[in-house]
Amino acid sequence: MRRVLRGALAAIVAAVIVVPAAVLAWQALHPEDPGSPSPVTDRAQQVRRGQYLARAGNCMACHTMRGGAAYAGGRAIATPYGAIYSSNITPDRETGIGRWSADDFWRALHHGRSRDGSFLYPAFPFTSYTKLTRDDTDALFAYLQSLPAVGRPNQEHALRFPYDQRFLLAGWRALFFEPGEFRPDAGQSAQWNRGAYLTQGIGHCAACHSERNAFGASVNAAQLAGGMVLGLDWYAPPLNSHADTGLGKWDPAHLQALLKTGVSPHGAVFGPMAEVVGRSLQYLEDDDIAAMALYLKSLPAADARSDSPARQPEAAEAERIMTQGKKLYGELCVDCHASRGQGVAPDYPPLNGNQAVNGPLAVNAIRVVLNGGFPPSTAGNPYPFGMPPFGPRLSDQEVAAVVSYIRNSWDNRGGFVSPSDVNRYRSVPAE
Repeated sequence: MRRVLRGALAAIVAAVIVVPAAVLAWQALHPEDPGSPSPVTDRAQQVRRGQYLARAGNCMACHTMRGGAAYAGGRAIATPYGAIYSSNITPDRETGIGRWSADDFWRALHHGRSRDGSFLYPAFPFTSYTKLTRDDTDALFAYLQSLPAVGRPNQEHALRFPYDQRFLLAGWRALFFEPGEFRPDAGQSAQWNRGAYLTQGIGHCAACHSERNAFGASVNAAQLAGGMVLGLDWYAPPLNSHADTGLGKWDPAHLQALLKTGVSPHGAVFGPMAEVVGRSLQYLEDDDIAAMALYLKSLPAADARSDSPARQPEAAEAERIMTQGKKLYGELCVDCHASRGQGVAPDYPPLNGNQAVNGPLAVNAIRVVLNGGFPPSTAGNPYPFGMPPFGPRLSDQEVAAVVSYIRNSWDNRGGFVSPSDVNRYRSVPAE
């Protein structure tokens, strides 16, 4: 009996101590590809290229807190595990990356490790940035080094135990991360490969447009089949070629318009995507926008998120909800979105067939009805028409009725929502 107990104890020790220690050692000592930097003959051109990449990656959005200096960090990024604060990436030598080398910066983007070798939390999307070429990471670093230095100390993350134990990231990395540059597909055109490189790499689209598992790792990231945006309570719709929930029915020109201006005949962007378009995508070259659209349209159709369907009301209750919703729609919505939800593009987006309305989750429609919103102001749409907030005017039951009516009218088959669904998001901040 004692022999059995000793064996069991040894197994527990191995599981709790030896195995994690081995994984940590393997991750810490794992050989790192140093990349192959090219000689720089035009420093100014390299900095301009880096500035373009910083725009494409929307780096400023995360690394700038409201009212703070650009790229000086401090913005709180909400996660289910606590808050992560973005770091100062200005060239300040004490609090920023002024002491870093291009090799250190490559290590962070390609290998997900800081200058001192510590593991970075995957809220920083190194799982996507690992696909960047060494030349592009060097250009991005050159641009950041050209910025004014800002002496702002980095703030400690506010993560719950055990997520605040950084060494545990060794296990996460062993399961969910493998460094590797983008490899062009010889069977595709140069334009397609450019779109794939931007989308998979610096654009890090999978960070929002894919589901995450219980450990915060993207699931089937390459499918871009949609998912809840981590910590923000918005749904990022599928970007693949699924005919009903994705981009299968979109004209490529309309997709390009959405990415470049924020509005299109199919709909407009709100929430986090409005920030992406306003701060990032509108500044990309037309050729790059076209390349991204080409790549996204080529992605095989994949089923969107399929949560257990919400309880559907009995026939009599459904009829009552639809009658009330139709009345509210006629009073509040029809002037802009028209009698059959066709809208008046691009100023008033259609609701019929709109992903944000008819998708597997109703969160976006609920939040826009409650809080309103504006597409971003862009060069192609400098004076966007906005949606007024109806949350102060309507009860949870009324919001549920009008959203349910829209999701079940015309060609839409999105299903009903409940007042409790509305109440859940009424307390969520509009931003």
